[in-house]
Amino acid sequence: MPLKVVQPVPLPKGTDEYEAKIKAILDDFAAKVPDSLVLPESITSNPPKDVTSVPRDCGLLAAEELDITEKYDAVGLAEAIASKKLTAVAVATAFAKRAIIAHQVTCCLTEWFMDEALERAKFLDDYLEKNGKTIGPLHGVPISVKEHQALAGHYTSFGWLDTRTLDKEDAQMVRIFRNAGAVFYVKTTQPQGIMHLEGVSQYGRTLNPYNINLSSGGSTAGEAALIAMRGSVLGIGTDIGGSIRGPSGFCGIYGFKPTSYYLPMKDFLVGGFGAELNVLCSTGPMCNTMRDMDLFVKVIKDANPHIEDPRLVPIPWKGLSAATPKTPLKIGIMWHDGNIIPQPPVTRALEWAVSKLTQIPGVEVKNFAPFQTKRGMDNIRKAYWPDGGAAVKAHLAATGEPMFPLTQWIIKDAEGGDIGSAGVLAQRVERDNFRIEYSAHWAAQDVDVLLCPMFIGPACEHDTSFYWNYTAFFNYVDHPGVVFPTPVKALAKGAEDYRPENATPISEEDKHVRKLWAKGDFEGAPIDLQMVARKYYDNELFSALAQVKEALGLP
Repeated sequence: MPLKVVQPVPLPKGTDEYEAKIKAILDDFAAKVPDSLVLPESITSNPPKDVTSVPRDCGLLAAEELDITEKYDAVGLAEAIASKKLTAVAVATAFAKRAIIAHQVTCCLTEWFMDEALERAKFLDDYLEKNGKTIGPLHGVPISVKEHQALAGHYTSFGWLDTRTLDKEDAQMVRIFRNAGAVFYVKTTQPQGIMHLEGVSQYGRTLNPYNINLSSGGSTAGEAALIAMRGSVLGIGTDIGGSIRGPSGFCGIYGFKPTSYYLPMKDFLVGGFGAELNVLCSTGPMCNTMRDMDLFVKVIKDANPHIEDPRLVPIPWKGLSAATPKTPLKIGIMWHDGNIIPQPPVTRALEWAVSKLTQIPGVEVKNFAPFQTKRGMDNIRKAYWPDGGAAVKAHLAATGEPMFPLTQWIIKDAEGGDIGSAGVLAQRVERDNFRIEYSAHWAAQDVDVLLCPMFIGPACEHDTSFYWNYTAFFNYVDHPGVVFPTPVKALAKGAEDYRPENATPISEEDKHVRKLWAKGDFEGAPIDLQMVARKYYDNELFSALAQVKEALGLP
């Protein structure tokens, strides 16, 4: 049977040679999927707007497989496998099957390798039976892996067809997880060049499970869609402008961007990325519970990755287990960033959070004034491309790959030529001055953590993820941030609008965002909020989350 993947918006076309290569890759993927896991034509040809119920309703998963994928997080799975309540084989089977179902309605995978996962899971079950103990804290836990992260025996790319290569060894973080007992079964989508807040790539367009006419975010697009579809419990994200927090927020899950070089990124981008001359990337977990974020970081830090990679900062991880209430805990609320007032559902989510936070004894809630967002965003957009976008165009030319609209959008402010070493140094000086000024601004506000929007609205319509203000700003100042789900969802078109106090646009960008709001249909899109702490205050960030967890009803 043919494997049809839902695609409501077509992609730009490249040269005939390029299109032939892409078709061969997609055909090879499809050939690995058995007929028993292909969705009926009635679903893929006429999908519902919200596809989150498809895995449960399609009839391809057994009752036990539904329970395994819907009732456990990573911590729960590890416990159930260790106690022999579940087998690693049963868990791998359930998640691999659910993942390929999710792919057919969201286009979230670049590779699917169930047979390999089952072989690994059987080895783990045999080991537990023979030795009476697990290999490690992730024994049998399935982990999904973003395409550009090296996984032995599988393909990586840096978002361009000409960079697609077969890896012989694991990246450092992947190796740590493998040694801890993890089972790998899929690789997930990312956008062209890994630099969009939408997962649109050679493999197709990754869709938002709650509304397929909306983006799933980016660049860690496939992870977010897959986890929201319960086809994964734990995924590895990377973030240089919002690539963990954006898709996590669009899809209503958790995402943690640590301070740079708190967690390892060795072998994630062989040859490096010019943007990191002045804006360092981070890596972190994407998942459905707060304790899974904690587990992800603990497993890595317990492996002492800084011994292998001395770039890493060896601050011990305390996380949720050692969290002690801070009295008073001062939470700053940034209602908007001074450049774009968020769309109505985001304001509604902030109001919900404030109503809960003000009821917590020992928590002080105060307004937080934004700081020169436009200056910071202008700086980071230029810093991403010190070569003026030359490498982007060279990658495209190498295979006849088309430039996607959002690729043109992200390089346009930097186009005009290589700025050279003097230009990079000037950007570094300006960045450091900005960080010093922002640190003073934060201190003057007298807060421990900041609560703010994750994005200018709910998940955006396809090809409209233009404004990264609420995430990329914190990459520029290198602050850790967590996005977490709220009970708020976008209402049907026309059901709500900007409040009277927010009726007047405050910038040209704000005017554009309001036009996008008036035009779009965001019904059903979940709303995440973002909590941020100072650089290297990653433990304090989790301590604050633990302190407000119960009041906010966070899983």
